Amino acid sequence: MTLLRDEDLAAAFDHAARGYDTLVAANPGYHAHLRRSVRRLGLPRRGGGLRVLDLGCGTGASTAALAAVLPDARITGVDASAGMLERAAAKAWPDGVTFVRAPAEGLAEAGVEGPFDAVFAAYLFRNVSDPDAVLATVRELLAPGGRLGVHEYTLGGRRVDRVVWTLVCRGIVQPAATVFGDAGLYRHLWRSVVEFDTAGRFADRLRTAGFEAVRALPLPGWQTGITHTFVGRRPRTGSEDEG
Repeated sequence: MTLLRDEDLAAAFDHAARGYDTLVAANPGYHAHLRRSVRRLGLPRRGGGLRVLDLGCGTGASTAALAAVLPDARITGVDASAGMLERAAAKAWPDGVTFVRAPAEGLAEAGVEGPFDAVFAAYLFRNVSDPDAVLATVRELLAPGGRLGVHEYTLGGRRVDRVVWTLVCRGIVQPAATVFGDAGLYRHLWRSVVEFDTAGRFADRLRTAGFEAVRALPLPGWQTGITHTFVGRRPRTGSEDEG
């Protein structure tokens, strides 16, 4: 199958929204790993006075991780899928959490404006048509010194990483998704990961996009070598901001 993109991918997520939370809840460590990635941003003061953009928020799992770690931050969740966003917005949220429907490539048109103190993106970049363009947009939305956190399926580069990912998808994820009629989306999930950057290559992509202090950090458990946290920072001053 070809990879789903843009409107086709948003439509697939619309359809999958009803069973999405059930499927991810069966993934050991899913929510704990998101919270770990948020903590790796290293933001201070429980987020007090900070603006944080949750880019590709889906049904709100990443938003919940941000709200748990940064309860005093103002959090804006953005997603292109109306179905996923409807599920997210229907949940109980603390004051300061809002949601906007927009593709990652169309934030300005939806009225999403910086500066943000941090941008967090979970499971997003391998699904966009032009990751470099989205990274450029994110960099401009960040305040000088603002932080980027990416939580993504990015294989470590070893053969065993691809083998484990394939076994999990074909033996567990795709059969479970078939129950909800969403097998096509989860076949896309498998392929989008194996065709996307390795962890090292994605870290280099962040550096090329103008982020500094970039680190790629593994996650524990069965996802070691499969899922990573990436952190980086928009420079405060210097040639990268000048040109």
